[in-house]
Amino acid sequence: MVMKISEVARRVDLPISTIRYYEQIGIITDEYVVRNQNNYRVYTPDIIHHLSVVKHCLAVGFSIRDIQVMISMNGIPKDEHVNLIQNKIAEIEAAQQKLEESKQNLYDILESDMICEKGFGKI
Repeated sequence: MVMKISEVARRVDLPISTIRYYEQIGIITDEYVVRNQNNYRVYTPDIIHHLSVVKHCLAVGFSIRDIQVMISMNGIPKDEHVNLIQNKIAEIEAAQQKLEESKQNLYDILESDMICEKGFGKI
């Protein structure tokens, strides 16, 4: 059973424009796209799982470029897969640390009772 782009979009909750974009940049590879008798593009059922994985990867912090690289590898050995995930965890932890420092800086500003009634940065 093949699906039109509107069906795919509805089932994976993505705009049609995003699906077309993913095709253009190679996120959706030819294995998921076929032509029907009218030469229209239709999609194999496996596209649903594929796009769900893409959405999940984006949600946990991988970039479109990261996903393109993973797709172009056409299979990743387990040790490389573990390394990719560990690197992403390290990036998230570094971002969390930076956010925590920024939050602490804001608390420090509040505690200093700094005021800007005469204008920004004026005493």
